[in-house]
Amino acid sequence: MIVKNTKREKNTVTFDVELDAAEFEKHVNEAYRKNRGRIMVPGFRKGKAPRMVIEGMYGSDVFYDEAMENAANEAFAFGAEQEKLNTVGRPGMTDSRVTEEKGAVLSFQTDVWPEVTLGQYKGLEAAKESAEVTDEEIAQEVERMRKQNGRLVTVERPAQNGDTVNIDYKGTKDGVAFDGGTAENYNLVLGSGSFIPGFEEKLVGISAQEERDLDLTFPEEYHAADLAGKAVVFHVKCNEVKFEELPELDDEFAKDNDFDTLDALKADIRSRREEQKKAAADNAFADALVEAAIDNMTVEIPASMIEERMDGIMKEYAQYMSQQGIGLEQYLKMIGSDVASFRETTRATAEKQTRTEVLLSAVADAENIQISEDDLKAEYAKMGEAYGMKAEEVEKYVDVEGLKADLRRRKAVDVIAESGVVAVTKAKKTVRKPADKKAEADGEAPAKKPRKTTKKAEEEKAE
Repeated sequence: MIVKNTKREKNTVTFDVELDAAEFEKHVNEAYRKNRGRIMVPGFRKGKAPRMVIEGMYGSDVFYDEAMENAANEAFAFGAEQEKLNTVGRPGMTDSRVTEEKGAVLSFQTDVWPEVTLGQYKGLEAAKESAEVTDEEIAQEVERMRKQNGRLVTVERPAQNGDTVNIDYKGTKDGVAFDGGTAENYNLVLGSGSFIPGFEEKLVGISAQEERDLDLTFPEEYHAADLAGKAVVFHVKCNEVKFEELPELDDEFAKDNDFDTLDALKADIRSRREEQKKAAADNAFADALVEAAIDNMTVEIPASMIEERMDGIMKEYAQYMSQQGIGLEQYLKMIGSDVASFRETTRATAEKQTRTEVLLSAVADAENIQISEDDLKAEYAKMGEAYGMKAEEVEKYVDVEGLKADLRRRKAVDVIAESGVVAVTKAKKTVRKPADKKAEADGEAPAKKPRKTTKKAEEEKAE
């Protein structure tokens, strides 16, 4: 095979691949063997007619189109390798013809990785969130742990907001029960907002074994059209009233959670939360710097790259939905959408991901980032730890070139982030009133508002 007439215009490359007669004959014969069983020739059993007989009946070019299709993948791969093209998207065969020498010429068009002009990517400035953990956050986490260790206790008193009531209920519209409006032994936390407005509020004060009729109206925007905005009656019987008993906040509570003292527990919460907030702040800081670097680069992204990434996102969605036991198309039908519409919603994400990948690859090239065997081994070990496998087993399943590309991009992010500058928050300027400025110009101090005094203060001042 020979590559000819290579041309590049922006991010699109066209080239021809010429096959000699022997190379093309191989593909023509393959097309004959594949199709002879489907061609009926008088005097021959099905699939037994010689190629020359079939060509004599239907023409010498009867197998040429399929031979061209068969040759396309091999010819394109050869041309891309010879021209050292980093192809993206889906290539296309734009033309094909048979030469006088009974060879073939196949013409291809493909998009290639775009040329990038990097702008500033080091020393960029971005805001960075504080990793400080407040006492309020610690208290919220401790309270969450208390609730996890709480227990429901039956009480012989009317229900209060926050209590759990076990109820039987039946809803009717115009005296007829409606779908989804009946249940028995249902545990409802009053004040949780689980039911339509008014339901929980009208159960405050109910006692065990008490029954009530609740006159309510469904919201106008309720999802069931036959109930939206409609007046209904819920007949409710309270079986039991319970309240949540929480453990005391003391050292015993800490010991139940594997700490000697409550202070030790809080210290551990603070340490873990600080680590989490620092990681989140670092990631957000790096993301902001990468965004700035993207804005600074000059590049024209081929549309095929974005389409390819959209396909990838759709495949990820389909795999996720499959793990949930439902097909993507079935799920989209449930939410009133379809594959084409949903795919289009991924375009902005796909474009952002593509531009980020292009930037980081360009930075990795500019910084001559290389991935060593030690880098790969460390990543295999990390992945093995995450999946409960030995590093040697992980290595068998990993696409090495894909992993190297991913690690190069990660190191490119480190280059951008480590050189980044944390933006200093400017203090707000005090707005001065014109009267204050005039007083200063006249040599007078600005007038102060009289302080409000209480009657008691005035009496003490008089004494």
